[in-house]
Amino acid sequence: MIIIDYQNRKPIYEQIVEKFQMLIIKGILEADSQMPSVRTLASELSINPNTIQKAYTILEQQGYIYPVKGRGNFVSGNQALKTKKEEVFFQKLRDVVQEGKELGIEKERFIAKTAEFYEEDKV
Repeated sequence: MIIIDYQNRKPIYEQIVEKFQMLIIKGILEADSQMPSVRTLASELSINPNTIQKAYTILEQQGYIYPVKGRGNFVSGNQALKTKKEEVFFQKLRDVVQEGKELGIEKERFIAKTAEFYEEDKV
């Protein structure tokens, strides 16, 4: 389910947060489904349970999951999360377009490259 890239400079807890965000937004983890326990996930990934707990705390603060006392964490069914994530993405895209304009990249070339990247099999 989750694969950690130990060569990545990004902290492990941030990688976990991002992976779960995408699983939730894509609907792979359905609303109200139970998240793996901290201990189970820590054991599967061979990392410290505190790292998992930190990631879960961030996911809870962002509204992706919610805790149920004595039962664990569950996926939130909040559609606004996807909308917010899309808004952040489009702001980044706006910044990239602006940078492209500053570099003098022509609109047609920019659009062609965007289409090429969109069609790549990489996720």
